[in-house]
Amino acid sequence: MRYKKSEISIAHIVEATLRVLARQGYARTSLMDIANEVGMSKGAVHYHFPTKEALITQVLQHAVDAVAERTRKAWSANENPLLAMRSALRELWSVRSALSDDVKVVADLLAQSMHDPKLREPLSTYYRVAVSQVEEQLRNAQALGLRPKIDPAFLPRIMHAVLDGLALQKIVDPESITDEQVVSALETIALSLFEFPSSGPLSPPPAQ
Repeated sequence: MRYKKSEISIAHIVEATLRVLARQGYARTSLMDIANEVGMSKGAVHYHFPTKEALITQVLQHAVDAVAERTRKAWSANENPLLAMRSALRELWSVRSALSDDVKVVADLLAQSMHDPKLREPLSTYYRVAVSQVEEQLRNAQALGLRPKIDPAFLPRIMHAVLDGLALQKIVDPESITDEQVVSALETIALSLFEFPSSGPLSPPPAQ
């Protein structure tokens, strides 16, 4: 049977895959599980995604886009780049602390990639995209006078490393980490990596 490729079908498969992976993990998920979840035959899923890895790549793209859209809105909500950064950091942590399906899937895939090299390229693509999106916002901040003390291309990786590391800790030890602790620490780390005037529109914002 021939299946017509469509954006709607692909979106349904990706969303179903995300649900199944969040529920039972990568190692225990088969294409048949995904087919059953989305209400298609295994052949239909296989037609759109010849391999499980190809499907994972699309799922990770969906995850990073969803987080990026929320972060972009938070970042653009304030013209002051420091206040905008604070808002974006809060949003980035909010996504992770809620342990959404996206976060659960990425955490699971990161753990699986230790033993499954096939997952490393999709995950590296995920991080390259996530980093480039943050870097874009940082370039806007630089244009307004905010200057990073380290390579601007590397700074987003530090931010993601801290966020993802704390998210993993929250999964295994949820009572030991509060949102305010994380946000306060992230703001301190972020501000320490930038140089800014002691007064004027780019002076450090008051703590909230």
